[in-house]
Amino acid sequence: MMKRPLIGLNCDFRGANQGTPAYCYLAAGYFDAIANAGGVPVLIPPTADHESLCRILDTLDGFVLVGGADLDPRNDGYMLHSSVRPMEARREEFDRRLAQEISNRRMSLMAIGVGLQLINIIEGGNLFYHIPIDVPHAIPHRDPHDPNHRHSLIVESDSILGRVYGEGEIRVTSRHHMAIDRLADSFKVTARCQDGIIEGIESATDDWFVVGCQFHPESPAASALDIRIFEEFVEGVVRFASQPMLAAA
Repeated sequence: MMKRPLIGLNCDFRGANQGTPAYCYLAAGYFDAIANAGGVPVLIPPTADHESLCRILDTLDGFVLVGGADLDPRNDGYMLHSSVRPMEARREEFDRRLAQEISNRRMSLMAIGVGLQLINIIEGGNLFYHIPIDVPHAIPHRDPHDPNHRHSLIVESDSILGRVYGEGEIRVTSRHHMAIDRLADSFKVTARCQDGIIEGIESATDDWFVVGCQFHPESPAASALDIRIFEEFVEGVVRFASQPMLAAA
């Protein structure tokens, strides 16, 4: 019987401010969901030492790139829009190195929210930086007064999300104003909102196990079906690890 897989999770970061020390933190929904799905969550702080990062990744079976504040468009050659609220620079710099290393290794990955956006950029895609301007016909994808705002999605049946939700429309927790514009060639779309915004992806090839959600299955408002995504991920990590020749291809 295989041991419970070790699943890494990156942390959010807040710098020192007016006598308050800097610290990293993570919403409990992420690590609780991994633990309840049969994995062992391992929280990774935003270290500046790349050798240490690689040493940590060597011990893990999979990774969850978590949600958070916005990526800074200037890091990808775009202007900073007034709607963008960039995450702390220390976190973004670390997350970019982390995501690149995950990509290089083809490490089993679940990417949520900004984590989904980042892995798409790392693989050569790009983003809408403010949906209300870039996609004027789009429905609201966040409500500043309701962190549990929900909207409906259409899921591809032949996909990981399709196995979780089945056929027909579903409703998910959504709180984003940025989204995938051009999808990287490494991925395929598995869920969209009715307005066309990409909300779910997975790997387009057999040598990399990836499931990505623009929505938030770790949210306190998540349904039992939402939580099943974490179970599919942990089960997929175990299956992928049992095929060493495929994983090393």
